[in-house]
Amino acid sequence: MNPTYQHLGAYSDIVDAAQTQGPVYPMAAPGKETQKKVRQVLGWNQSPDNIDLRIEKRWQRDGLDCEQLSWSVGYGPRTEAWLFKPQNVAKPLSAILALHDHGGFKYTTKEKIADGPAQVPDHISSRRDLYDGRAWVNTLAKQGFVVLVHDVFLWGSRRFDIDTMKTALGYWIKTPEALIQQEFENHGQPIEVTEYNHFARHFEHVVAKYLNVLGANLAGVINFEDRIALNYLRSRPDVNSTKVACVGLSGGGARSGLLRATGEGLEAAVIVGMMSTYPGILDHNIECHTWMFFPDNWSRYGDWPDLVACQAPAPLLVQYDQDDDLFTPEGMQAAHERLQAHYTAVGVPEAYTGQFYPGPHKFDLEMQDAAFVWLKDILT
Repeated sequence: MNPTYQHLGAYSDIVDAAQTQGPVYPMAAPGKETQKKVRQVLGWNQSPDNIDLRIEKRWQRDGLDCEQLSWSVGYGPRTEAWLFKPQNVAKPLSAILALHDHGGFKYTTKEKIADGPAQVPDHISSRRDLYDGRAWVNTLAKQGFVVLVHDVFLWGSRRFDIDTMKTALGYWIKTPEALIQQEFENHGQPIEVTEYNHFARHFEHVVAKYLNVLGANLAGVINFEDRIALNYLRSRPDVNSTKVACVGLSGGGARSGLLRATGEGLEAAVIVGMMSTYPGILDHNIECHTWMFFPDNWSRYGDWPDLVACQAPAPLLVQYDQDDDLFTPEGMQAAHERLQAHYTAVGVPEAYTGQFYPGPHKFDLEMQDAAFVWLKDILT
């Protein structure tokens, strides 16, 4: 008997029907062929000749030299970024590209994980809920790294204005005052922040459709912008370009996985709270996952762990939250085993590390400290 999916109801049999049209989630082995397929699926590879980098501000904080930067990716508003590095260090250092999460919160971004030149706004509840209150970007920089965190397409300085979103979303979502008020009361954020994130949540679907019509996809565009940031970071004279890694939780973990698959010169990657096989999430929270977790048609070539592992034996750390309500335990375990198989197949099983932690979706102090130790071992 075919399984019944609560999200599909009478159309549960479409899962089996899809598999009659061709393979779904075939095992895609690490190597050039899979890397090529990933690039084809993501697209959006033509980088601008000049990103027009600007240093907007410099400051010092808690033993760190800090910079506020901006650059152009070739479309839309300028990207804003913060960079942190230890003071009074003359030699080039290993570097980390810190990737902010999704969190259904697009109004502000860098502030979720870093302390910038201004006080952290009170409405950044994800700092408390997901990161144990720590500005882990600053902590990592204090441990001897150059760390860059940047806004990406749809978030922070790269966000759409609310009037554009309201116009695009149309009549059916013009006046959700009661819902916005309820979200405001639940989260205690300023009403303008609550309203913005409410519309932005729905607007991501509109953007995904536009990109599809334009022959692109959200995963590819965001990965493109992350690669620009990575290339800039590696180009700095204070960075050892052979010792650069990326780290991210949740949506940032998806970005880290995509960058692990595509980033040239990336030595290592840490993915937190964003690993499962695709079958493991069928009928389980697909509706709340970001579009960047689903590169168009990738399932015909491989599974999510295959994409992430296509550059094996490049070092990879994945941290799993055992009670993560965004994934099933079975899906996370299957992904872990699939990653182990890929790294074993290329003869370097120790280059992949999977760590399982009790508790919900998070990157708490224990996990952060373990990730920092792993990064030091790889990069120093």
